[in-house]
Amino acid sequence: MEQLDNTNISTHLGQSSQYKSEYDSGLLVREPRQSNRTYLGIEDDNLPFVGYDIWNGYEVSALTNTGRPVAAIAKVIYPCNSKYIVESKSMKLYWNSFNMTKLGDTAQDVMGEIEKRAIEDLSNFLETNVSVQLFFDDTEVEEALDFTVVENLDITVDQDVEFNVYNETPELLEVEEHETVQEINYISGLLKSNCRVTSQPDWGDVYIYMKGNKVPTKDSLLKYIVSFRDECHFHEEICECIYKRLWDTFSPEELSVMCLYVRRGGWDINPHRCSHEHLYNELLFDIGKIFPKRPRQ
Repeated sequence: MEQLDNTNISTHLGQSSQYKSEYDSGLLVREPRQSNRTYLGIEDDNLPFVGYDIWNGYEVSALTNTGRPVAAIAKVIYPCNSKYIVESKSMKLYWNSFNMTKLGDTAQDVMGEIEKRAIEDLSNFLETNVSVQLFFDDTEVEEALDFTVVENLDITVDQDVEFNVYNETPELLEVEEHETVQEINYISGLLKSNCRVTSQPDWGDVYIYMKGNKVPTKDSLLKYIVSFRDECHFHEEICECIYKRLWDTFSPEELSVMCLYVRRGGWDINPHRCSHEHLYNELLFDIGKIFPKRPRQ
């Protein structure tokens, strides 16, 4: 995978930062999506997918007017056709700037004010419609996936298979052709890459659904997933790269790629790209619901 030009990354990113003690929307940093798509041949005005970026924040807090802390979980969703993404460190700094800010008489008032400000700030900054929902930590959660219909490649691929490529290599993908339409539904917990700002490791699960006459062999697909291990890219780039390589190689009727990343700094980022809207995971995209992930997440 071609190394991207990082010259547009804001200079304070990757440096030590002091947390602001008061709410400050000026902490947000955005990056244009197109600069991350050009090398894949993806044009913003002709996207080969639909989808969203879903963020979950587990350490959201602010104060009531009496100084009592309020703690919550946040869910943030915005579409993949937005011109910009939020850089993750700036997102964390922005949300942490609420920590010592007094925003209302009751916990509900505080949460409502955070939601209002976050929706306005993020929508204006990203120039798109951003949804934000806050939850108290005793909110009932629901399963996002039916694991009984998902095959775990980490288990089903033979343990004797050798892995020796750790930079993204689409040539690893092997085509298995069939006379009839096939459906595959796989998961792997071996997705790992590195942040292209800080080089910190990013771990995640990748879910792949494909329908078509040509599908990847299990061994080759797992080798391809593992080949991201030494890459340095944003979460959104990784998901879109996997999607585009599979789309170009197998020309499927339907394709869905969802990457659920392990949280870092209190937040996780979960890009989902699909060929058709009916492939959306309803719970993942429902702003009013939260769900548990696998144990390490």
